[in-house]
Amino acid sequence: MKRFGALVLGLVSACGSTKSSTGSQTGGTTTYTGGATGGQLSTGASSGSAGGFGATGGSRSSAAVSSGGSTGSSASGDLPDGNNGIAAKYPGDVGIAADPNVIFADDFESYVQAADIAKRWDNMYQNQYVAITTTAANVYAGKQALEFTLPQETAELSDAVEKIVSPELDVLFLRYYSKFQPPYDVVGSSHNGSSISAHYEVGFQSTPGVPADGTNKFLANLENWRGDTATVSPGDLNVYVYHPLQRSQWGDHFFPTGLVMPNTSIPFDFGPDFVSRPDLIPALDQWYGYELMVKANTPGQNDGRIAAWVDGKLVMDFPNLRLRDVASLTIDRFALCFHIGSNPNGQSKKWYDNVVAATSYIGPLLPVK
Repeated sequence: MKRFGALVLGLVSACGSTKSSTGSQTGGTTTYTGGATGGQLSTGASSGSAGGFGATGGSRSSAAVSSGGSTGSSASGDLPDGNNGIAAKYPGDVGIAADPNVIFADDFESYVQAADIAKRWDNMYQNQYVAITTTAANVYAGKQALEFTLPQETAELSDAVEKIVSPELDVLFLRYYSKFQPPYDVVGSSHNGSSISAHYEVGFQSTPGVPADGTNKFLANLENWRGDTATVSPGDLNVYVYHPLQRSQWGDHFFPTGLVMPNTSIPFDFGPDFVSRPDLIPALDQWYGYELMVKANTPGQNDGRIAAWVDGKLVMDFPNLRLRDVASLTIDRFALCFHIGSNPNGQSKKWYDNVVAATSYIGPLLPVK
């Protein structure tokens, strides 16, 4: 059964959690100035000021880093990066959908109108705010891209498109290109990137605020977190995770340095091979190629892993994870999402293009020669 149309009460995508841990960052953050056309990670100024987490306690600072990990290393362990993935064999992504490791690919070129998204995706939320754009500046490759709009309002709202994974999987890589419309002046809960999940939704009903217990669900959203107005928009790139060791009823934020919010003063054990990497903030109005990997653990072992790349560079890697206790809990959905808990400062837009989902590393889209 497919479901398309305006969001109704209780019908929320995996990206549209109604709550998120709160807090703000202190110390230096890397501002990512390169974008999908190339560039470098350059050290930026302080991206925020101290702030509290309310009942959960603590503030996000660099004082506590995950135990056992090395700091400042560029090592990527056994994970590939750069142009060493599936996309390297298919310049322009031409023919990539036929690769045996690819389960889905969409460049948004085949749609005449937004309603046609129903032909390729299983769920769409807030279809009045979902569009196919042909504006060249808002298309990464080709002539069309996906456009999400969130109006100026104080109420929570979530645009999303979702794909059901069948058969379900133990590991999934999701690559896409995306950019934010400036100024994107949003503070607080904003699940504004992508999602890979295992039974986070029951039918079309998501389950925010219900902790993961090893048997019911897990979820990883690649997104940006902005805890206060002093933090550069759109905020620090992180992974928002529902997992059995989460620190509250809501998901935890995993930051590249190894800090976990809430309660950042408490180290999280990512194992002895963890590499702390700089926090980073993407520039607004700039295309980036993002890739999220989620690998479920072997039940009884902490060999689960979540990692993310920006333009083919590994920017965060969280090994030693326990995401499940039963082998039957497997990845059943992925999504693109634009969720805002409150958007009082003006209309916001975000664009997506060149989506690929696969069972191995995909890598950046290469130009057609």
